[in-house]
Amino acid sequence: MTKKRNKRNTYRKARIIVIKQTVINPIDHLWSFIGAFTGIALIGSLQSLTLTSLDNTFLIGSFGASAVLIYGETSSPLAQPRNLVGGHVLSAIIGVCIAKLIPHPNLSWLACALAVSLAIVIMQITKTMHPPGGATALIAVIGSTQIKSLGFLYVINPVLIGVVILLVTAYFTNKFARHRQYPFNSRPK
Repeated sequence: MTKKRNKRNTYRKARIIVIKQTVINPIDHLWSFIGAFTGIALIGSLQSLTLTSLDNTFLIGSFGASAVLIYGETSSPLAQPRNLVGGHVLSAIIGVCIAKLIPHPNLSWLACALAVSLAIVIMQITKTMHPPGGATALIAVIGSTQIKSLGFLYVINPVLIGVVILLVTAYFTNKFARHRQYPFNSRPK
């Protein structure tokens, strides 16, 4: 009888935790929308001046995933500035290196696998884990000839510039929301 009661209590506690983690204050939806819209719009308009629409779509793909973290889950360790910037930049460097080391189209499967897996390991080692970084590494390998022709400039533009735009937008957007904090500091003030 006691085992059943303990299981039931554990289940209730778990449900409460899940509900608390998934229920969001309605004003947070607005701030998430404003931040994501502004950050992605700024990057998209800037990059549309230098890249084809196809390349722009791929890049916004990895930045879109970053937007989910830095505007929607501001307290996540994966959304913090060190992770955002370091994860994307290091992954872009890895992706470009792999694209240069394995340029043969018949081995693109190998290049893709290496780029993503090495990006993950580098982010783990440097404590800059940011899941969209894996997509950034992948884009360097599977992107168009225009992306590949950028070489290491890909790390600067579009990756670093785009990440800085996202970061600055996240900082200011979340600064206006009194109940939100970015970057997140878990220590009480």
